[in-house]
This record gives sequence, structure tokens and C-alpha cells, in this order.
Amino acid sequence: MNTTLSVIINVIIMLAIVYGLYIMQKKHVSFTKRVILALIVGIAFGAILQMIYGSASPIVKVSNSWFAVMGTGYVRLLRMIVIPLIFVSITSAIVNQKTKNLGKTSAQIIAVLLITTAISALVGVGASSIFGLSSEGLQIGESELKASENLEVRLADFQSKPIQEQIVEIIPTNPFYSMTGQGSSATLSVVVFAAFIGIATIGIRKKKPESAEFFGQLISSLQDVVMRMVTLILRLTPYGILALMTRVVSTSNFGEILRLLEFVIASYAAIIVMFIVHFIILAIFGLNPVNYLRKSATALTFAFTSRSSVGTLPLNVETQVDKLGVPEGHANLSASLGTSIGQNGCAGIYPAMLAVMIAPTVGINPLAPAFLIKLIVITALASFGIAGVGGGATFAALTVLSAMGLPVGLVGLLIAIEPLIDMGRTALNVNGSMLSGVISSRLMGELNLETYNSRLNAEK
Repeated sequence: MNTTLSVIINVIIMLAIVYGLYIMQKKHVSFTKRVILALIVGIAFGAILQMIYGSASPIVKVSNSWFAVMGTGYVRLLRMIVIPLIFVSITSAIVNQKTKNLGKTSAQIIAVLLITTAISALVGVGASSIFGLSSEGLQIGESELKASENLEVRLADFQSKPIQEQIVEIIPTNPFYSMTGQGSSATLSVVVFAAFIGIATIGIRKKKPESAEFFGQLISSLQDVVMRMVTLILRLTPYGILALMTRVVSTSNFGEILRLLEFVIASYAAIIVMFIVHFIILAIFGLNPVNYLRKSATALTFAFTSRSSVGTLPLNVETQVDKLGVPEGHANLSASLGTSIGQNGCAGIYPAMLAVMIAPTVGINPLAPAFLIKLIVITALASFGIAGVGGGATFAALTVLSAMGLPVGLVGLLIAIEPLIDMGRTALNVNGSMLSGVISSRLMGELNLETYNSRLNAEK
């Protein structure tokens, strides 16, 4: 069977699955069930493609290029709406006073993000220790060696800007440039600009009430339009997840995964433990963790398959507001800040695990109290210092390891299994973001408990 015919057959099968999901939507099968089914079918279809053709097969490559019209197209639609959503939602929240105390709310959200990142670093240390992970004996091949050399160069470039300068860059000199999504801190820069506009509008209410009222109505109208766009895009979630999961499974190098299987298992064990910590925090604040998990399942599933915290932002906000009862101001701030600050998986667990693995090779006891305290503090601070920088987990690892005086070569070795681990890490990052919104609104007495405790709607 030639390549073209095989690709055509694969595309037809994908279209048949898509049609099946569409029929389920028409029959009002719940949104969550369709998302989970798409995930399972994507895994199965991807595995079948790999077993028949092999992960490096041109048939798999070309087939996935067609599937990407649906998968990558969906992710691009989500990314398209992120900046407008952040801008209008945060501006509206301030102008219409949906957030009572912006400074206090922001401080609480950042505190939850950083504290949970410190805890996740400790969990990462525990996972590496319990599984007895060490970088000793791991052989670096030619491709990993090149990756390590490239990382050394990237680290030098990254360190050329001190953390102070990176934080200052959050303040945009050209907000319209930031709104294009360009720059290392685009998301946070838009947050800052939107907050300033909102505060300025409140400031002119006494002197120019007509202008303030007109602008408030304009922002409210813009928000209605943007939220409608978000709804239309989110309806495509099952189809996007189907295509994304098919690509991930069909192209994964299981040989590399098996070679580093112990690290993969330890990473997911740490991620699961950190999810449990999040649920314990919810219980401490009198909130039902099971209810939370059931309602956040769709957002977490997409985060898992897309490996994009930014891409998940619209789902993150929608889940917090519509399903968990979080006010719009808290939801938009926590979702926006969570894409760049205090990522529990990428900036917490991962760097800490690598530090514990590498420390013995340079004569350091990774369980020494002084080492642990320094590691946890640096990990928490670094999760803020690399705000908005692309390559999340890699840069977090480079920053922490270099600050601890440890070699960074191991990061290059693990690039081979990055996609698999990054799926779980991204889901944890997004969960930490949603958790910060729920907890901050609970502390402020603004969480709608009736919505949080209600039954999940059957259909979106």
C-alpha cells in the first residue's frame, strides 16, 4: 500500500471519529464525557498508527500534518483569544468593581502560587529520594550532548539579564506590542496595562463621569463579544483533544521512554502527590475536593494534551467562573498570573528532582538541611523570576541548577522524554492556577459556594 493511500485511509478514519463526536454532541451527550472519550480514542488511534507504521514513518508524519489542521488549529484559536480575554476581563473587573481589592487579591493569588511551588519542590525532592534517582550511570548520546551544549548557550543568554531586569520588563513600554503576544513577558505586561486602564477609569469618575460611564459600557460590550468567542472556540475542545492526543501517542519514542522509565514514573508520582496536596488545601478551606476535580476535569484534560498553560487560559477562566463560582476578577488574575508565576510542575517539581539527582555527583548530600532549604527558596523565587520566558520547565531547571552551582547537562538528556512528562506538569500548573483563584476568592468571602457545590451541568 503506497504512502498516499495510507494517509487517505488514516484521514478518513479520523473524520469518521470526528463525525461520531459530532453526533454525540447533537444527542446532548455531556461535554465532559465527550472530552474524555476523545482523549481515550486519541490514545488508541495513535497507538494503532505507531504499531502499524512506526513513530518515524512518513505515513504517520503526513497523517499528523493533516490532523494538525484540527489539533494545532484549535490551539491557535485558543491562543488567539488569550490576550483579548485577559485585557477586557481584567479591565472590566476593575472598572465595574468586580474585584473589591485588586492589590490584596493579587497578593493572595501570588502567595498561593509561590507557597504551592515551594511545597512542590519539597515533593520533587522526596520523589527523587524515594525512587533513588541519580544522574550517575545515565549515558548521554550524541543528540543529548548537542542538546546540553545548546542549553549551556541558552543559559548564558538568559543569565545576561538579571532577575531584577526581568521583573521590570513586565511593565510594558509599548502595550500594543505586548498585545501582539510578542516579548518575553507579554501576558503579564497586558495584565499590568489593563490594570492601569481600569484604575485610571475609576480615577476620572468624579471629574468626568460621562467618559467613565461610556468607557465602562464599551469594555462591558467588548467583554460580551470576547466571551461569546471563547464559548464558540471551547465547543471544539473534544475535536482538538482527539487530534492532539493522536499525534502525541503516534510520534512518541517509547525506546527513550523505557530507557528513562524510572524518572518518568517518579515524576508522575510527584505530580499525583502534588494534586493530592492541592485537594488537601481545598479541604482545609472547607471546600469539597471531589466536586472541584469533577468540574475542573475538562480544563485539566486539555492542559494535559496540549502541554500549554497559556492555551488553556480560556478554559481555565471559564471553569473558575461558570463551574467553581470564582468571581471574574479573581479568575482572570489567577489564570493570567498562573501562566508565568509559580508553576508547580514545571518550576517546582522538575528542577528540584534534577537538583537531587545531580548533587551527589559533585559531592553534595541532597538531603542536608542547608541544601534543602536553599533549594526550596531558590525554586520558589525562580518560578517568579522567569516570568513569561518561553521553554518553561527547561529555563526553570537551568536557573535553579545554575543558582545551586550544579551542572546542567542532565537537562539535555531528559529532553528526549520532555513531551511525556510535560503533559502531567502542565496539568498541575493549570490546577495550581485554578486553586489560587478559588482560595483567594474564598479568603475574600467572594466565592459563590452555591455554584461551587452545585451539580455539574450536563451540557455546555
